[in-house]
Amino acid sequence: MIQETNHYSAPTQATEHEVKVRNRRMIEISGVKEVDSFDNEEFLLETVLGYLMIRGENLQIKTLDVTQGKVEIKGKLMDFSYLDDHQHDQSKGFLGKLFK
Repeated sequence: MIQETNHYSAPTQATEHEVKVRNRRMIEISGVKEVDSFDNEEFLLETVLGYLMIRGENLQIKTLDVTQGKVEIKGKLMDFSYLDDHQHDQSKGFLGKLFK
């Protein structure tokens, strides 16, 4: 598994967050603040409502619109989940949220 270290940040952050899944082959996400890490099996996105982990096979970014905070990922979607509760302490860093 090759890990990309590039980070993409949306300069204007959307306040709405929406996730659309089509046929387990395409996922569209709005309200994305940053793409923290990604490879062909896993994406970690920071959204306006917390961190979102997407797992699957042969995952690729189809569309990245940083001005609108939208990301489309194609591949076989296996799982997606939020890693934190956005309503708790928002000042904690990513590692603090993982190990709370």
